[in-house]
Order: sequence, then C-alpha cells, then structure tokens
Amino acid sequence: MTYDEIVALLAYAGGNDQTVRITTTDQSEVVGVPTSVDTHVTAHEVFLRPLGQDDTEIAVSLGAISAVELV
Repeated sequence: MTYDEIVALLAYAGGNDQTVRITTTDQSEVVGVPTSVDTHVTAHEVFLRPLGQDDTEIAVSLGAISAVELV
C-alpha cells in the first residue's frame, strides 16, 4: 500500500469507529480502532485502541506500516 492509502484508510476507520488490522514492515500485526492519525513530521503516527482494551491506547509509527485492512 502507498503512504496515502494507509493514511486515508486509517482516517476513514477512525472517523467511523471501524476496526483495522495493521501489518508492520517487520510483519507484526496490530488490531484495533484508530483514535487519531497524526501525519505531522514531528509525530508521524497513528494511535489505536486495541480490541477489548478500552482503557489502553498504543501508537504505531506510520513509517512502520506496510498494510492496513478493515476487519
């Protein structure tokens, strides 16, 4: 996927409370609902609320994402 496709899908999912599966460049997977996407050069990350962990939020660098899909 291109960077623009990744950002667009994460933004759509976050705006519609949809769950995504992120595959990173090292083939790790993270599943959750995006809470924000920050494309500014100083941040460059997406924040996710993992499934079943409503009190937890994790950050994933946009540069480390190779693919995103709706779950």
